[in-house]
Amino acid sequence: MAEPQSTRAPQPSTTSESESAFFSPRSRRQLSLFAAGVGFFALSTAITRRSIVRRYKATAPKFYQPSNQPNSNINGAMEAFEALNIATVNVFSVGMMVTGGLLWAFDIASLDDMRSKVRTNLGVDPIRTDQDAEDEIEEWFASVLARKEFKALRGEKGIKTKDDEDEKKS
Repeated sequence: MAEPQSTRAPQPSTTSESESAFFSPRSRRQLSLFAAGVGFFALSTAITRRSIVRRYKATAPKFYQPSNQPNSNINGAMEAFEALNIATVNVFSVGMMVTGGLLWAFDIASLDDMRSKVRTNLGVDPIRTDQDAEDEIEEWFASVLARKEFKALRGEKGIKTKDDEDEKKS
């Protein structure tokens, strides 16, 4: 005797399509660079704040120090070096955050993704490479290198041609 088949309809998924795409492993991997940038930005902000507070406290006179004499232990080169380092860290952290956000927004998870998107936008088949164009560029590059090598050999042996004399005149 055959078993009765279930009359239940398949249940719809509990998450919508956009939510599952947002929390997919690919999306989380793309957002990891953005999250690292946010963490790095928070760290650089704390370093900057600590440095500014330290500079402010160094300018305040000590309790028994005369207020008309500023602190004389200032090293301009070290202060400039520290300012450059802090600015560099801040710029890199913001750059990391922006890059991570743009990669997530444009749905780029790897270099191959970026390459295929650029080729698609340029109207080039992203899968097939144009072998004829690559061969043509390779031949052109080889001819340029051969001419350069030939000129170098002529120069070593002291051989002058009509082209060389024309170049010197102009």
